Amino acid sequence: MKTITIGTRGSDLALWQAKHVKSQLEAIGQNVSIEVIKTRGDQIQNLSFDKMEGKGFFTKEIEIALLNHDIDLAVHSHKDLETSQPKGLKVAAVSDRENPCELLLMNKSAHNPNAPWELKKKAIVGTSSARRKSQLLAIRSDVEIKDLRGNIPTRVAKLKSGQYDAILIAKAGALRLNLDLSDLISLDLTPDEFVPAPAQGVLALQIRTQDKELDEILQKINDHQIQKLVGLEREVLALMDGGCQLPLGVYCDNRYVHVAYSDDAMHASRYFRFPYKDTAEFASKIVEHVQHQKV
Repeated sequence: MKTITIGTRGSDLALWQAKHVKSQLEAIGQNVSIEVIKTRGDQIQNLSFDKMEGKGFFTKEIEIALLNHDIDLAVHSHKDLETSQPKGLKVAAVSDRENPCELLLMNKSAHNPNAPWELKKKAIVGTSSARRKSQLLAIRSDVEIKDLRGNIPTRVAKLKSGQYDAILIAKAGALRLNLDLSDLISLDLTPDEFVPAPAQGVLALQIRTQDKELDEILQKINDHQIQKLVGLEREVLALMDGGCQLPLGVYCDNRYVHVAYSDDAMHASRYFRFPYKDTAEFASKIVEHVQHQKV
């Protein structure tokens, strides 16, 4: 039997994701190996995402390896993928969705039970995400935002060392890594109050379009309902020509579509909510409303 080679970044979370898919494929009788590939986003640690040029910071090198037949399958955090696929590649399947909430982590010294989000006034909050920055400005404009890069364990370590009062991370990552956060205050920010990135909490399984046999195998572990919902989220992102630099959150829970949008990270997000419709033109109608600030 041919071995399926998975390509992945080398962070703890990326390796967890690759091993998760590996175990799913092995459970249906496949032979699987993992190859670690370093990406530009891993190499450049001194710039926040909104100051980096281009797109595909965490995916381009892996996609090149896939096109070169060095690997057979790329496992990505779906939110890191560009909305337009390189010629010859496609997302064949997606995982189920881990908790999509944003997680606010704070040192106990920054905890104020009577303040919004229980976070003290003028706290120093770490993030390099344009989306998170603009929503912080909308909800807690008093805080000082300080750039923060690195994988999740590194960011948590920087918080614990006192470089920040609080940080924002995806709860999905914390759950998958089973991090010990017992010495911190943790607060879930629900997707309707702090809108996550499109496809947050979902894994994308990317292959060459010509690999029909592998595509058929992956359909056995594909979550078709989640694929439809995150497809809508990412269609909104694509229509707004978005990437890591665009302050845009989109989340669909099969009842509503929640959107947070700003023109840039220096301005506060505007918030929208739309009753979900399973129609071909729904994403374009959302974008039209958002861009014209109609609710």
